[in-house]
Amino acid sequence: MALRLYNSLTRHVEAFEPADPARVTMYVCGPTVYSYVHIGNARGPVVFDVLARLLRRRYPRLVYARNITDVDDKINAAAQAAGVPIAVIAEKYAGIYRDDMAKLGVAPPDVEPLATQHIQAIIAMCEKLVASGSAYAAEGHVLFDVASFADYGKLSGRSTDELIAGARIDVAPYKRNPADFVLWKPSTPDLPGWDSPWGRGRPGWHIECSAMAAAHLGDTIDIHAGGVDLVFPHHENEIAQSTCAHDGRTFARWWLHNGMLTFGGAKMSKSLGNVKQLHTLLQQYPPEALRYALLSAHYRQPLDWSEALIEQSIATLDRLYGTLRDLAAFNAAPAATSQDVNAALEDDLNTPAALAALNRLAADARQVLEQASRPLPDAAAAKLADIKGDLVGSAALLGLLQQDPEAWFKRGTDGVDTAHVESLLEARRTARAARDFARADAIRDELTAMGVAIEDGPQGTRWKMDRP
Repeated sequence: MALRLYNSLTRHVEAFEPADPARVTMYVCGPTVYSYVHIGNARGPVVFDVLARLLRRRYPRLVYARNITDVDDKINAAAQAAGVPIAVIAEKYAGIYRDDMAKLGVAPPDVEPLATQHIQAIIAMCEKLVASGSAYAAEGHVLFDVASFADYGKLSGRSTDELIAGARIDVAPYKRNPADFVLWKPSTPDLPGWDSPWGRGRPGWHIECSAMAAAHLGDTIDIHAGGVDLVFPHHENEIAQSTCAHDGRTFARWWLHNGMLTFGGAKMSKSLGNVKQLHTLLQQYPPEALRYALLSAHYRQPLDWSEALIEQSIATLDRLYGTLRDLAAFNAAPAATSQDVNAALEDDLNTPAALAALNRLAADARQVLEQASRPLPDAAAAKLADIKGDLVGSAALLGLLQQDPEAWFKRGTDGVDTAHVESLLEARRTARAARDFARADAIRDELTAMGVAIEDGPQGTRWKMDRP
């Protein structure tokens, strides 16, 4: 089956075919590191991590780049407020971002370019655009001349006039056209800056990504991805400046955009005060549950974030890990991806359908376990081994079920005397064997008061912490 992806540029789902199967290239816009990111900022990295996993199965030599914007006016403001160089702020929050992504199961990109390490490439691109007439210098600035690019607005599907009317555009006297955007801007002595043909200054945001993508992936890349909020102006501007800098060559063949997170139906934003900080959520809930929740809706659709969504994800993972725990005695067949999971993901990353297929695999396993006689017939044991292999292999493609089931159920046991819990469970087993049910119930109540939930089943009594 062909991998089919929705291309924001053509507004169609298309069969994906890389320009060079021996070197497939993907660029995802990364964070501006001036503070903690919110949970909405994690949706793209998680979704496109699944895409990278899917691509690597077909194209092992995928080159996946996700940048770090480490020079920006927001970073400047944070550094000035703290009285430190911008590198201190950028390095701190870049490190936190990497750690938080790792907790979510997001694999590091193959390339992680930093804007400050590409200043000369940015200046060179600006020079080329000025020389070709696509950009001009004015009062220490370099600006892209939107009128020089006939396809400006094609990605967002709006005319230049509509884009100007719907955007916050700085109308400066040095601009030829209000829509012209900054490639390079002057820096005052109190701001970071680099020497350039136009004086000491710093790059604009859009040119950074164009220069970094070209430096590591080439003039034309296969896939460019990011949040739908980046379509305009960021990605629109990237297309314009990259196409003109590369003599008309296509900048990106596929454009993928993930939908935004909402909270109570409203867009999650700092201005509305409804931001849920990822770093805090990772301390409150199992990271894998956050990942599951982020994959629970189709990536192109909005996702309404709530505590109920997280709790539902935890409960679902409890069932999935419970199934794996019940299959512990079976040697899994070589890990494979089930046909249903594979088909769902290859259909424009339909993660809700893939998760549903994953849960059907677990349900099939539980049905065999419940209905088969004991000891299990060889046919049933072989079927369970096959299901276990499919379950583990399919989940790996989604970045799920990668820990030992016991580790999942024993999460949150820091500060809990596990030896004491086990001794109480043994005392309860003894009481039940002696038909002293009052004593057994009293021990259960004691465990419940400790935050311990117990489960009696064919495999014996198991316990977990009854909290996220």
